[in-house]
Amino acid sequence: MGRLRNFARAVAYRLRVSFHQPLNPRFPLARNTASISDLAKALDLSVSTISRALSDHPGISDATKKRVWQLARSLNYQPNHLASALRKGRSNLLGVIVPHIDGHFFMTVVKGIEALATKAGFSILICQSNEDVRHERQNLETLLNAQVAGILVSLARTTQDDKHFDKVRKRGIPLVFFDRVPDSPAVSAVVIDDYQGAYQATQHLLDQGCGRIAHFAGPQHLNIYRHRRQGYLDALRHAGRPADESLVLYSDLCVEDGRAGVRQLLRQQPAPDAIFSASDFALVGALKELKAQGLAVPQDMALVGFSNESFTSFTDPLLSSVDQGSEQLGQSAVRLLLEMLEDEPARFAPRRTVLQPTLLVRESSLRRPPQA
Repeated sequence: MGRLRNFARAVAYRLRVSFHQPLNPRFPLARNTASISDLAKALDLSVSTISRALSDHPGISDATKKRVWQLARSLNYQPNHLASALRKGRSNLLGVIVPHIDGHFFMTVVKGIEALATKAGFSILICQSNEDVRHERQNLETLLNAQVAGILVSLARTTQDDKHFDKVRKRGIPLVFFDRVPDSPAVSAVVIDDYQGAYQATQHLLDQGCGRIAHFAGPQHLNIYRHRRQGYLDALRHAGRPADESLVLYSDLCVEDGRAGVRQLLRQQPAPDAIFSASDFALVGALKELKAQGLAVPQDMALVGFSNESFTSFTDPLLSSVDQGSEQLGQSAVRLLLEMLEDEPARFAPRRTVLQPTLLVRESSLRRPPQA
């Protein structure tokens, strides 16, 4: 073992130019990694032989494999997965594009994606569009250059069409959209039944005796917000309540939008007595503004949101919200992508998986005691 260590050290010194940094004299092998070419030079073997030995190819003798692996470990050799992907035309990476990961929803979706992808032998490369279609296009180029095996996408807020994803389809790379998806039956997607979640939330407020229910709506070019608005309107209609467009406020649904929305609603006569928000972020803004105005929740205004962000369980009062089963959503998206990988993507018929949401009733909307 001592002779091997000395040999490896000598090789490392001889090849230090290849490592692009000087070796530490106290720790000659620390922080230095060899390339596959370095191993080939040191052992006087071809690069292809080294590559096959490292991948346990049956055409390479056990003795040669042992020599290669011993030197590779001694020189801290790390395989270049990107170079391998370029040779194979496909890697063991799955690309993921999300609008952001600073909220509970997308963070949990990514957790579900990673759990199932890892179990299937894949790693994931995560990109954030930051709600900007230009960044989304850049993210896509990054993933394609990395030779990912498949791509999972939730569209940015400013994405009006999905034409930039045509190149993914043309290359035969499996593509699955989730949550925010294009309005096209020709794409594979995993979604929540946003309509049903909104319907249940509005019906709950009606059951609590609320008479004028406002709605914080999101950008209507995104179908999730369009479906949530329709669920709200249909629940009112089925209860014999005519729709009042003055009670529907459109915004990007950030916290400040919620505060501004409450100020606008309180100027109406009579003011609404409930708000169903298509986002928990706008709802927490509404809660802050109502408190600032000296109004009580739910007595003066009942509140229900959407997405079950983590902060909904820590506010005072706790916020009712529609839970989207985000971890299950991520796993379902990966499961669909894996099915596409097993088949020829060009022949894989697009399919849509629809998951059912759950209304979580908390203090912010409970005006009547739960029935036994």
